[in-house]
Amino acid sequence: MNIKVISRNVGMALLVSSLFMFISVLVSLGNGHDSALFALIVSFLITFTAGIFPFIFVKKSSNISIVDGYMITFLSWMLSFIFGMLPYLLYGGPFTVVNAWFESVSGFTTTGASILDDVEALPDSLLFWRASTHFIGGLGVVVFLLIIIPTSAPIRLRLSNMQISSLSKDGYLTGTNKTVYMFSAVYLTMNLVTFILYWIAGMRPLDAICHTFSVCASGGFSSRNMSIASFNSMPITLISMVVMFLSSIHFGIIYLTVVTRSFKPLNNPVLKFYVSFLAIASLIITVALKAKGVEDSWGESLLAGSFHVISCMSSTGFALEDTRTWPYLCTIILLACGLCCGMAGSTTGGVKADRILILLKTIRVSVFKSVAPSSVAEVKIGGRVLKPDDVTPHILYIGLFSMFAIISTVICLLVKVDNKDAVSCTLITLANMGQAVGDIGSMGSLNAQPAVAKIVYTVNMFLGRVEIFPILSVMYIIFNNRKHLW
Repeated sequence: MNIKVISRNVGMALLVSSLFMFISVLVSLGNGHDSALFALIVSFLITFTAGIFPFIFVKKSSNISIVDGYMITFLSWMLSFIFGMLPYLLYGGPFTVVNAWFESVSGFTTTGASILDDVEALPDSLLFWRASTHFIGGLGVVVFLLIIIPTSAPIRLRLSNMQISSLSKDGYLTGTNKTVYMFSAVYLTMNLVTFILYWIAGMRPLDAICHTFSVCASGGFSSRNMSIASFNSMPITLISMVVMFLSSIHFGIIYLTVVTRSFKPLNNPVLKFYVSFLAIASLIITVALKAKGVEDSWGESLLAGSFHVISCMSSTGFALEDTRTWPYLCTIILLACGLCCGMAGSTTGGVKADRILILLKTIRVSVFKSVAPSSVAEVKIGGRVLKPDDVTPHILYIGLFSMFAIISTVICLLVKVDNKDAVSCTLITLANMGQAVGDIGSMGSLNAQPAVAKIVYTVNMFLGRVEIFPILSVMYIIFNNRKHLW
């Protein structure tokens, strides 16, 4: 294992976090030296020192192996979590060690679940840092490295293939370098445009930037206790819905649609499946809300239903209403939406609509072959025939996702978490959905959950964000193949 190349690149990831800590310090100074100033200054100095240290004392090395690539990916995320919790921990208040860790992991993984019962009690500078973790995590800690690393560097190809899943690249005949810049260009442009729209719609600048970082990253952190509902503004609600949807579709589709000035890229089978799923779920919830008398009119039912479906399917977690008053059927559908989530190549979490479509087509082919064994049936997505080697990893991922969901639920039950909460909180954290369902509701927090359960949830968030396989690879390297470490 090449300690030099690992430490320098992990140090670069910490410098990215320190940059946003420094901006948070400026926000605090501009806000009249608010109560988080000391915590942010100390956090910045510690994080910056840790990040710059390898560049001063460790010689540059260009040699990199697959093991090095996995360790850079793993350590970049883990140390971002650890140093990212410093502002919360030093600020104190509701942030115990476990709570600070939870909030940091939730932010960087863009899950959006929170332990805060009163978000508005935090100073603006800490709210900015909290939102910044979404911005960094939305693009990806490692993708920030890829933007900075020279195109010719051998480490770029290694990290690109580990950070960007094969699903994200399927169907887009672009090189690794172009894929990174394409994703980055769409993400950064979307953030800029969304901020301007929120500001024009009436948000104060801090609220606009916090909600922009959140919605574009498919996060969920809000600077208001009542989330989007606190603004009571139709323009802000509609802007949020549009951006949540755009953030949940493949950035390659958005990029090609804009660059080619053609709607042809929208003729994508996964996109059609995703939109159909979203429309059907919205329709069912709309009817359920009106039938149960939760909403007074069909228009209100449609707005509330479609907003929360988009929020869950994009794994954003913004709320327009407290879903604790909603029928149980709506809770089940929202949870299903959160598990499926948006497309690969977006900022969403979950299993991804791509894998769900592959699973359904694989089941269809298997059933057909059981009825007609001599027939030739193939799994096709958009005219492309998927070989067994293409299908197996995605079916395996769904199996692993389910296995970790069961294990996490059992652990939560053992530490006396309520049955419904154990299931729902496990699934929303593993899917990076953030928005709680059931008794906790869309505007509730996880502060009352046991400390052990909170730690389990953070593990789920990390597994869901990096899509499990990289973590298993690192665990294999550490425990079963130690000779590769040296």
